Amino acid sequence: MDEKLHIIPHQHPVTATDRCRQNGHQALVVWFTGLSGSGKSTIASRLEQLLMAEGVHTYILDGDNVRVGLNKGLSFSAEDRTENLRRIAEVSKLFVDAGLVVLSAFVSPLKKDRKMIKSIVGVSAFVEVFVNTSLEECERRDVKGLYQKARNGEISNFTGLSAPYEAPEQADVEIKTEGQSVDDSAQQILAYLLNSRKIKSI
Repeated sequence: MDEKLHIIPHQHPVTATDRCRQNGHQALVVWFTGLSGSGKSTIASRLEQLLMAEGVHTYILDGDNVRVGLNKGLSFSAEDRTENLRRIAEVSKLFVDAGLVVLSAFVSPLKKDRKMIKSIVGVSAFVEVFVNTSLEECERRDVKGLYQKARNGEISNFTGLSAPYEAPEQADVEIKTEGQSVDDSAQQILAYLLNSRKIKSI
């Protein structure tokens, strides 16, 4: 017999709506996608500061931070990259259920994986931010030295070089970091969230 048949989710009396009402705002996931070095985590960190100043309860999920804990057993194969993102999407969904605004910063290079993430989180609670920075600029920054290692053959399947990055065609917000500052980028996202009433008070 399939053991999954014995899994029956418990329905708790306190709901996601109750938690959002207590926090004073709606919950959602702001998902940052872009090449390594594009500025995803930096912009997410600044946005978190701006959101906290607005009284919004937040949490950041970042690629390397998740890899050293929750997903430390996963490799960088195509299958494990998808599983890495699936787990993060499920964790993000739990944070939304807790009434938080989650800032998830991950390369997430494939359209099919981002579609999966959106389906897990839920369309109404998902905002896609494309941090559009050219490969040349990301290599110039190379703050972690990853591009040089990839070109030296020390890292295989590196997104943008030996593995593809499929840019979003209809992201909710597109950030072009080569033409604006980190603060301007974060302010652009905050303006979208406020004007679209994605995090309206309740």
